[in-house]
Amino acid sequence: MNDVAETVLAIVSAIPSGRVLTYGDIAERAGTGPRAVGQILRSGGHDVPWWRVVNASGRPVKSAAREALAQFLEEATPLLRGQDTDVRVDLAGATWRASASPPIVGSGLLG
Repeated sequence: MNDVAETVLAIVSAIPSGRVLTYGDIAERAGTGPRAVGQILRSGGHDVPWWRVVNASGRPVKSAAREALAQFLEEATPLLRGQDTDVRVDLAGATWRASASPPIVGSGLLG
């Protein structure tokens, strides 16, 4: 696994229960692009709380929306009302605001 992948997985692992980050938020902190974050989660993110990563409109990955919804409900993640099949997080209420901490890239947090 490369440094960027390790960084992405470390960021996702750090997201608190009931909170989310977007692919873009993670990409900015990890020094990569949002699509790369998605690819990293798809290929190696099964052991991290992947459901806490949503797109810019607050939606989880479509293929696992039902599983993500179950996790959101268990964690009391703020959600927006929508159709039964439209799982959407309230980004204003659910985004993890770790603004006091610097980006993880180059911080030495990964060893």
